[in-house]
Amino acid sequence: MVSLSTSAADLKASQSNDSLPQLSPVPLGWSPDGRVVVRAHLLGERLILKTLETTESLSTNPLIVRAGVSGCAVLLRYGVVVVFNLTRLEETSYLASLQSWIKEPSSEDVCEELLLAFHPTAKERLEKSTLWLKDCSAERLQIVAEALAKSVVLDYYEQEVFSLFEQIKPFTTAIQNPKQRPPQQKELLRYIGGILLIQQKMLGIVEVGDKPDPIWDFPDLNRLYLRLEDEYELRERLLILEQKLTLISRSVETALGILQQGSSHRVEWYVVILIVVEILLSIYEILLQ
Repeated sequence: MVSLSTSAADLKASQSNDSLPQLSPVPLGWSPDGRVVVRAHLLGERLILKTLETTESLSTNPLIVRAGVSGCAVLLRYGVVVVFNLTRLEETSYLASLQSWIKEPSSEDVCEELLLAFHPTAKERLEKSTLWLKDCSAERLQIVAEALAKSVVLDYYEQEVFSLFEQIKPFTTAIQNPKQRPPQQKELLRYIGGILLIQQKMLGIVEVGDKPDPIWDFPDLNRLYLRLEDEYELRERLLILEQKLTLISRSVETALGILQQGSSHRVEWYVVILIVVEILLSIYEILLQ
């Protein structure tokens, strides 16, 4: 009876494991003892994936395609391409081939680099600038790509926000020093639009604070993503960016309010002057009669 019950339990466990989703191996022939160089590039605002999805893909959500002799690339719709195991020449050639599908190309090359190593018993963490993984499954590569891509996007917007701070500095000093030229309403509205656009891209398009799609099918990979998220300080950097954008927005809105208040005062004076002129004209007409 004991052996029968044990066999039934083993069969049930086997059937349960068969029903679980399995990780997708990536047939690229990488050596288990070698190292794989990973580089993430921000190419533009968006990457049009509809045409690229028709090419030979290794996985989707996000899309993985073959690249180079023995490498691959993860293509993300928010304009980031993450290449694995490509030589510099292969990488340059491959990125150049994507130019037709990039919407609003970036003027600056924002890049992040990482080294991968593999071992079946690895604890999947960063050790001396090398990330150890248990295998090179598509889902693990997708999670690594998502973390690097979000770090690159945050790098880009950190530079943008720093530039915004420098641009609005004269506005804030003009409030204290009346001798300086006050900002124009069109300038202030343009900065408000720029702030809203950055917030829309970060939270609505890139979804920096969200977890990658593979985690929903493979919850065990959540630990890997959390370690990468912590290593690149994704949440902390996102929070700091949001606080800076809030401060910039408040500063610009304050300057705009002061400007509108000054304009309303001028309008009031114009009204008073018109009334005085109307009274003087009336008195003049009475004197003439």
